[in-house]
Amino acid sequence: MPAAYPTSAEPLPWLYNLSITYSLVSIDMNAPLQQSTNADPAEVQKFSDLAHRWWDPNSEFKPLHEINPLRTRWIDQTIGLAGKKIIDIGCGGGLLSEAMATQGADVTGIDLSDKALGVAKLHLLESGVKVDYRHIAAETMAAEHPGSFDAVTCLEMLEHVPDPQQTIDACAKLVKAGGDVFLSTLNRNPKAYLFAIIGAEYVLNMLPKGTHDYAKFIKPAELIRMARHAGLDLVSMMGMSYNPLTKVYSLGNDTSVNYMVHLRRSA
Repeated sequence: MPAAYPTSAEPLPWLYNLSITYSLVSIDMNAPLQQSTNADPAEVQKFSDLAHRWWDPNSEFKPLHEINPLRTRWIDQTIGLAGKKIIDIGCGGGLLSEAMATQGADVTGIDLSDKALGVAKLHLLESGVKVDYRHIAAETMAAEHPGSFDAVTCLEMLEHVPDPQQTIDACAKLVKAGGDVFLSTLNRNPKAYLFAIIGAEYVLNMLPKGTHDYAKFIKPAELIRMARHAGLDLVSMMGMSYNPLTKVYSLGNDTSVNYMVHLRRSA
């Protein structure tokens, strides 16, 4: 994956921060949900309809295509992806899964959408990359394969599930002792509402209207508390910003809108 974006930057002025998050988890809307499934059918429906456009860089997923090199490089520089056994929770159409596999990781991508997984598997035929895609819930995978992965990624998903704690618990169970967990989500404050919803969805039309529900945004302190409850310790936190003038995404210290965390399970 080409390094198209810087790996770090000073925080941009707050007027230039915009949310660019998409849910990478969805469910086959034609299949009945089990009562224990940690998923909101209403949230799922919004993204299921777009599955066939996942790999179109000019579609509704354009921002996700543009941030993918940035977040992949951050993970790679943090833990070194080559040779690592990684599970990507809520992999959707496989953008992050393929990018990590390209860097030499042994990647398993899981999702609850047959449609999204079909798109992901089809793209492998074009790219020649190897990823093991599975139709399975994170909680089920954690019960069947505890402590099996060097690292877990769950990006742009927590703000779209009914119970984030349940998902984080599954991440903690899947990773090996001393292993790494990467999460990303949206902060909950007036600025995040202004840029993630008003700015990104209604002014700049970067995201489809209705992509986000402000009530589901998660403050960093809340996320860290949930992580600690799951037995994960905070290693680092990184903000993500967008400059609409230069159309460049960058990482920095401003976590007021988009942010990512690197967690580690105690050895």
